Amino acid sequence: MISIIKNNFAKLIRWLILGFSFVFVSTGVLYLFVDFLQIPILWATFLAAESSTVLRFIANSFWVFGVKKLTFRECWQFHLANAGAFFVWWSVTNALIYFGTHYLLAGILAVGSSMFLSLYTNFFWIWRKRLTDNSSSL
Repeated sequence: MISIIKNNFAKLIRWLILGFSFVFVSTGVLYLFVDFLQIPILWATFLAAESSTVLRFIANSFWVFGVKKLTFRECWQFHLANAGAFFVWWSVTNALIYFGTHYLLAGILAVGSSMFLSLYTNFFWIWRKRLTDNSSSL
C-alpha cells in the first residue's frame, strides 16, 4: 500500500487538489440549479451531486490517473466508492454527535474518515491496475 502511494505521489497531490476544488465546483453547480434554473432543492441537490460526481470521475480519470479512454466499469466503481464514502461520513458524524461532539465539528472530523475511504478506493480499487501496470488504458 505504501509503495503504491510513494510511487504515485504526484497523482496523490493532484487527487487532493481536485477533491478540495470540487467543494467549490459542486457548490457552484448547486447554486446554478437552484437560483438560475429554479429547480426544487430536493432535485437540485441530487442533480448537483450526480453531475459533480461524473465531472470529478472524468477529471480524476484524465488529470490524476492519465486515462486515455473512460470505462463504464470505472465510472460505476467511482459511484459506488462515493456512496460508501458518504455512508462512512454520515455514520461517523452521527456517532460523534451521539457521544457529545458538536454537530459542525463532528461533520468536519468525519471528512477525514470518508476521505481515507475515497483515497483507498480510488488508488487501490478503481484505478489500481493502471497504477501498478503503469498503463493508460485497459
